Amino acid sequence: MIDPHVANPPSYEDNRPHTEGRSSATPPSYDTSPAFVPSPTAVPHRWPRLRRAAEQHGPVLALYGALKLVGFCAFMYLLDSSGDFRRKNPRFGGGAHVWDVLATWDGWWYQQIAAHGYHPALVPVPGASGLITIEGNSAAFFPLYPALMRLFSSCTGLGLFGAGLLVSVVASFAAALAIHAVTARIGGRRAGLAAAGLWAVWPGSGLEWSAYSESLYVALAAWACYAVMRHRWLTAGLLTCAAGLTRPTATALIAALGVAALLAVHRQWREARRWGDTPGPDGKGRRGIVLRPLAAVAIAPLGLVGYLGWVGYRMGDYGGYFKLQEGAWAHTFDYGRQTLDVFTSLPVGHFDYLFASPYEDLIGVGTVLLALIVLPLLLRLRPPPVLVVHTLLTIALVLGSQQIFGNVSRYLLPAFPLFIPCAVGMRRLGTPVLCTVLGIAALASGSYAGYALFELGVP
Repeated sequence: MIDPHVANPPSYEDNRPHTEGRSSATPPSYDTSPAFVPSPTAVPHRWPRLRRAAEQHGPVLALYGALKLVGFCAFMYLLDSSGDFRRKNPRFGGGAHVWDVLATWDGWWYQQIAAHGYHPALVPVPGASGLITIEGNSAAFFPLYPALMRLFSSCTGLGLFGAGLLVSVVASFAAALAIHAVTARIGGRRAGLAAAGLWAVWPGSGLEWSAYSESLYVALAAWACYAVMRHRWLTAGLLTCAAGLTRPTATALIAALGVAALLAVHRQWREARRWGDTPGPDGKGRRGIVLRPLAAVAIAPLGLVGYLGWVGYRMGDYGGYFKLQEGAWAHTFDYGRQTLDVFTSLPVGHFDYLFASPYEDLIGVGTVLLALIVLPLLLRLRPPPVLVVHTLLTIALVLGSQQIFGNVSRYLLPAFPLFIPCAVGMRRLGTPVLCTVLGIAALASGSYAGYALFELGVP
């Protein structure tokens, strides 16, 4: 049986009036009379609305939750079986219990911020002359996630670690709903369901249920892209602003929103020149429609720019954030030299490149090759510009940076539009087959997306 959503996938294009054959003096044909406002008694009851929401979103949440639970349990089992975490420093992949590993590495820094706040500074390492010349500082980590961690801890009584996990888990489900919504507008609800499943098993997905900010950022980015596709410009601007307070990767999202907004302004301005300020299909003047995308462009970068500016002000150097990243973590934009070094060394069994971690790097190479294979298939679907720009810039920022290469599977998680062509190809699978394929991938993800990052590498 053909899924009706597959046979007639929803369009993500705007509903513009048909103008062929109309002279410039002829007003638009749509009705400009005031919209009908239902009386309070005509408002539907709450329960039918909740039932429709459950029918629409329930399968997405159930599939994602089941797949993540399978992968998470496999990850915890592998950790407990090896027992290596018991011999490691609690800051660097160790702990007394298997779940303690989820709050190590970056998770430790986020807890420190939630507990003690920021103290931005550039402190030289005495006598250092190599890559690491500056002491690590919490200012390298953006504030929204630790702020929510502290807020949830105060509201629920959980410790900072438990509150951080709660934020990440809730955000991961929100991200699944957003990825489903974006994909469904291009390939139908069946493809959206498959995309939500892929979000649960993609390389790097082991960080979605940990004290890391990836789930929160992807949720904000995906909903921002969806808002742009629906022409909800102010919502998109606010979500992008919040994403800019979560991760520096928001640079790609800000640029994507800017391109989409300028294209929308150009289209609306052209229509305004033809029709004047005649109300559009929503009853609002066309020149007023132009202002909302411009407002979104102005709002979007405030979070990112504001935080970087505050850090620079506190350090006494407005380039302080970038100096900290380069001097304390050896993270800098090198135009792809580190990536090229890995791709020319790893295939021949050489591990003399920077931050070598063979098993984790092998998964990273596979993730990059998968992304480059899927990218032309995404472009072939001709998705909205916001998805194209966001994906291309995210990939460029990741591959063009000097960093721990094994982390690219984690850093490419925000490039969620790569799920779309895979999901479109999987939408013809029957439900049992789809669940079987994703279930096997979820079981394996405990190793390649969880254990490899936290125990065999550096997440």
